[in-house]
Amino acid sequence: MLKLTKKTDYALMAINYMSYRKPHFLANTRNIAEIYNIPRELLAKILQRLSKKGIIHSQNGPKGGYTLLKAPGDITLGEVIRAIEGPIQIVRCIEGDTTCSQTEQCTIQSPLRKIERQIVDFLDGITIDKLANASVSEVLHVT
Repeated sequence: MLKLTKKTDYALMAINYMSYRKPHFLANTRNIAEIYNIPRELLAKILQRLSKKGIIHSQNGPKGGYTLLKAPGDITLGEVIRAIEGPIQIVRCIEGDTTCSQTEQCTIQSPLRKIERQIVDFLDGITIDKLANASVSEVLHVT
């Protein structure tokens, strides 16, 4: 089952929070954790990971915090998911997992690879500003 973990939910909440602040506003872990009722230690780890992946910037010190490195329109849902979860995959065999005994006679690997590519492209096409400001039908391009 392809589903996002709570870590990704929390990462998106934190990024969304930062996206509504003035440029160079420093968001701190404590405030975000309190506002969204997120365990502070877990949020700190998530924010550190987002910082290492170049999505947000970490400023140390008593007046430190986090700020977005890019505009919300330049951060994609796919980028955040990969930062927290790792590669987006629907099946392991596509990435060269050799433990499957069906590889030689598999007839669905190619179609699944195409579906996975479409999912990745879709997630990479949704930016944080679209996610935060649009209705579901606008994000899905449904009329």
